[in-house]
Amino acid sequence: MRFRLPGAAGFAVLRGFMTLDIPEGDFAGYLFDLDGTLIDTMPLHFEAWREALRRCGLGRDLEEDFFYSLGGVPTLLVAQQIGEHYGVKLDAARVERVKEKIYLARLREATLITPVVKFARRVAAAHPVAVVTGGMPEVARAALRLTGLDALFPIVVTPADVPPGRGKPAPDMFLLAARRMGVPPERCLVFEDAAPGVAGARAAGMQVVHVPSRKLGRPPAA
Repeated sequence: MRFRLPGAAGFAVLRGFMTLDIPEGDFAGYLFDLDGTLIDTMPLHFEAWREALRRCGLGRDLEEDFFYSLGGVPTLLVAQQIGEHYGVKLDAARVERVKEKIYLARLREATLITPVVKFARRVAAAHPVAVVTGGMPEVARAALRLTGLDALFPIVVTPADVPPGRGKPAPDMFLLAARRMGVPPERCLVFEDAAPGVAGARAAGMQVVHVPSRKLGRPPAA
């Protein structure tokens, strides 16, 4: 089933329309990634990472394609992987703190990805919905509050809710969200824009709708 919906203001890559390929199925619960799926925050994250890494001693510019390949990965792990990628010893915890402070200061600039939000509001009228995000609780909840989505999503699962190292692309956060919704994993439909989240949802036994991102125009292979 294909839904061709009006594109979100501010989500320029989609240029007018977004096509969501909704699989056929008897779905009882819906899970949504946050950054790049419900809210167009990824450019803000990228600029915050660039500035934080500059302050913390990376010594070179962050490659945009590499950054987008880490979409959905927990923030501390992103900092660790960036250091490993560039062969630089970084204080990952410090990078995370600096990056989140910069990001939160600019969060009001974020815009909704309207087609996905409209779909979420429609299904939430009759089914449980949840957010499953790689962002930490204080950042995710601030984004939901500032964009008016907090009332829509009473269930929010972050890396703080699972053991260390078990965020995306592991299935743990998706399985926890399904338990909190009271829905079997196989009856959940997940909306994701990035490969780590797609991999985690599939590992949890869930079907996935790929949300076109400015850096991920095609869904990752099954």
